[in-house]
Amino acid sequence: MTIPFFPPDLFEADRPLIHDLVFEAGTTNRFMLKDHVAALEDGFRRATGAADAIAVSSGTFAVLVALKAAGVGPGDEVIVQAYCCQPVASQVIALGATPVFVDVTADTMVMDPARVEERITPRTRAILPAHLFSCLVDMAPLRDIARRHGLVIVEDACVQQGATQDGVAAGRLGDVGTFSFFQVKAMGGCGEGGMIVTDDPEIGRRCRMLRNHGQDGATRFLHHIIGFNSRMDEIMAGFLNHRLARFDDILRSRARIAASYTERLSVLGNRITLPPPGVEGRCYYIYAVQSPDRDALRAFLLDRGIATHIYYPRILPHQRAFAAYADPRDRLDTAIRAARQNLALPIYPHMTDAQADAVVDGVLAFHTRH
Repeated sequence: MTIPFFPPDLFEADRPLIHDLVFEAGTTNRFMLKDHVAALEDGFRRATGAADAIAVSSGTFAVLVALKAAGVGPGDEVIVQAYCCQPVASQVIALGATPVFVDVTADTMVMDPARVEERITPRTRAILPAHLFSCLVDMAPLRDIARRHGLVIVEDACVQQGATQDGVAAGRLGDVGTFSFFQVKAMGGCGEGGMIVTDDPEIGRRCRMLRNHGQDGATRFLHHIIGFNSRMDEIMAGFLNHRLARFDDILRSRARIAASYTERLSVLGNRITLPPPGVEGRCYYIYAVQSPDRDALRAFLLDRGIATHIYYPRILPHQRAFAAYADPRDRLDTAIRAARQNLALPIYPHMTDAQADAVVDGVLAFHTRH
């Protein structure tokens, strides 16, 4: 049985819808920031409980726009986790600010709040926690730290749409939150797209101007601030409205597969680290395990036709693009270990029970032989 990590048929059932949306946009001259975008923003406000939702062109731009709207600029420092996708650092740098790297926790592989306060300086402006895989950063202690030091929290929830913590939707656990609709995300679109949510009216107002060349949306060619071209198009928004309507079903399907993985793989004990059990309201965008024999396990599964994926095999400050921002004081041992040991198993909503069983059978068979 061949089981791809990124299934090639993610959008096959949506082919007629995509054709209709492209035709509509191409023949009505309603391509950007029109009815579909407004409907998506309204749907996201209702789904998250946020006061405002601002659609943008990508998850990366969502981070950039949110940081700038929150006041991050030249000379500032922003605390980010060392083990993560690159936009958490690159978009800080794009604004003339400096990323300050902190370690992650061993079981979740996300920002360790215990490592944050020691890296705060008079230049620190914001904390940028990123929820990865199927785990959320523990946000309560981060909010306490931010409150004591007068910092803003820009929350990267790009892979945790639909998740909750303490009954609050991911993206609303800080001052402003960001999401990505890249194709393979949990609510992936047929291209690029992103969303920003906030309860702060001033941040929301600035985000709307920043995404559209600094215009206020009422008067064209009147630019209040220097902004970007980060507008979501109507094709993407129309498609995402379709996905949002059935997103709960998507989350349930992913959670069901993840539960079967955890139940069967738990017999391996400490030979492999599974996503922490008993966590409420998570989005299983990725099911990532940690294995000291990661590379051998990956090769074994591939021999059985099972594709896996390694996310972020090298921590950010150990990469050339970010080396200038590395600090010898950084204690990043857990992040380094996560980069060496993480392995994502295939998981997607239309995965069959037979495919899920084959994945687990492969992991168990590897450990039987080793």
